[in-house]
Amino acid sequence: MVIAIYNISSTSARVSWPSSPTCIDTFYSVMYDPNWNSLFMGYKRKSFMHEDRIPVSQTSTHLANLLPQTAYFLCVTCQAANPVREQCQVFSTLSDSSEGHDRAGWELAMAVWLICCILLLVIASILLWSCLNNICILPGQAAARHPDVIGEDPGHGHLDGELDPATHGELQKELSEPQLGEVTALLQGL
Repeated sequence: MVIAIYNISSTSARVSWPSSPTCIDTFYSVMYDPNWNSLFMGYKRKSFMHEDRIPVSQTSTHLANLLPQTAYFLCVTCQAANPVREQCQVFSTLSDSSEGHDRAGWELAMAVWLICCILLLVIASILLWSCLNNICILPGQAAARHPDVIGEDPGHGHLDGELDPATHGELQKELSEPQLGEVTALLQGL
């Protein structure tokens, strides 16, 4: 049985269902309850707080005096039967102030907030990864990244103030007189 719930406000709702030719009783039983224990205790008629009896000739009813912003568990069945899962539906009433107009704005704000949080998390992750990748260099990785500066042997290399002659041969050359003259002429031309 497909139950349709529509025209939901803060204190009322409209419920409709298809007629059941197998229902020989004189009325339908529309049971609803804001207490979700009825769902967990099984579908028993006595576990529902509210029950409206609707003549078999009708297939809809108006529920009134509902609580605002409340989720309801509703079942429609023939009077003598306990409801089954297919005969039940869950719906929520609106808030007192909005009557549905403010709900779309609230949902939009929640979506924007969620997207901003996800973007912030992605940006923070990228920044953290780049900082850790550049700052936290393990000793084995340091030699692999800069083999010409840091030698495997801590007694040799750039950090001790000595230059490795094989790697930094070009830095050990002294400027000769012709090179110094070329630099001076170049600077005077500017």
